[in-house]
Amino acid sequence: MEITTKQLRIQPGRVIAQVNNGQEITITYRGKACAKIIPLKGKIENRRDNNLEETDNELFGMWKDREDMEDVEQYVRNMRKGRKLC
Repeated sequence: MEITTKQLRIQPGRVIAQVNNGQEITITYRGKACAKIIPLKGKIENRRDNNLEETDNELFGMWKDREDMEDVEQYVRNMRKGRKLC
């Protein structure tokens, strides 16, 4: 299925429903394909079995071993300070 960015903005629920039914969707911008939405595990029959806590998502754990980020608030504060000029 192919839709425009305007259709995606106006009817996001319909797009998500199509993806949940196992359909791949190509999004076009000004007539050119720019993105593709695909279902994670093909057709999802039972959403209760698809628990996000059980999936091994590498994105959310990629910084877990960084010692300098143990105190996130302090890390962000240090980043926001900026550089001091000599």
